[in-house]
Amino acid sequence: MRAPPAFPTCLPPRQTPPGTAVSPPLAPQPAWASTLDLRYGRRHGRSTAHSLHAGALRVLAALHPEGPDICHHVLVHPPGGLVGGDRLGIRCDVEAQAHALVTTPGATRFYRSLGAPAVQTLDATLHEGTRLEWLPLETLAYNACLGENRSRFTLAPGAELFAWDMLALGLPAAGQAFQSGRFTQHLELPGVWLERGHLDATDAALLHSPSGLAGRTALGTLVFASGSPIAAPRRDALLDAARQLACGDAERPAGATSPHPQVVVLRAASHRIEPLAALFKQVWAAWRHLAWDLPPCAPRVWAT
Repeated sequence: MRAPPAFPTCLPPRQTPPGTAVSPPLAPQPAWASTLDLRYGRRHGRSTAHSLHAGALRVLAALHPEGPDICHHVLVHPPGGLVGGDRLGIRCDVEAQAHALVTTPGATRFYRSLGAPAVQTLDATLHEGTRLEWLPLETLAYNACLGENRSRFTLAPGAELFAWDMLALGLPAAGQAFQSGRFTQHLELPGVWLERGHLDATDAALLHSPSGLAGRTALGTLVFASGSPIAAPRRDALLDAARQLACGDAERPAGATSPHPQVVVLRAASHRIEPLAALFKQVWAAWRHLAWDLPPCAPRVWAT
């Protein structure tokens, strides 16, 4: 997206008068790299937050709308998206007994690439007795992008996590289909569970067949995970709630499973990102009540 514009090929080459200094050709703008370190702790009965950034990615605000026990962090990336070669790296450390909710004010955009992939990585460590809610808004994969979004969560015994990954391919409402490019989603709990999807715009069987996405352009995964096995009654309650909220919409198929004793997963697909995001917010609210006996507290930026 930051490459210099091409001049029309129908024009004759410009003649340079003798003795005129010739400027060197424009070089492509270098890729941007940003890192953000997040650390959450518990001090004097309050969940605290500390951040350190290099580059454009940073914390917009640290809030406590639910009181001192839970810190809400809003992350922003002022350039507005990633192009080929850009790299965003986030490290997150949640100390014992801390509780953090992390979100974004808008979608993460992966724009067209001229050849190099754009990569966003998250490496989160949850210590004993911590809670983390990783709830960024959706990712938009523009036509001709080459993108990777990798998230890894390491949970100590007693730590618990809500996390989601929502992806929209192309801009169907604007008539811009995902016709070329690739996107990789990677969501991992080391040694426990791994979900990795590689979406290639030329893979017609995956994107358009009835056994694949059947033309749907939005897909996502919502997970509740624990560093210890989830008690069967608690696990069953989470599954039942997700299935009740997700049923009855043939245009937005969804399924809830427990592929590991420490994990409950909801997966869904839709023709647009909005119905999928609405479902995930409903299920997250229900799971929050069932798992932690907490009412939902949607970040204010979701409504702006």
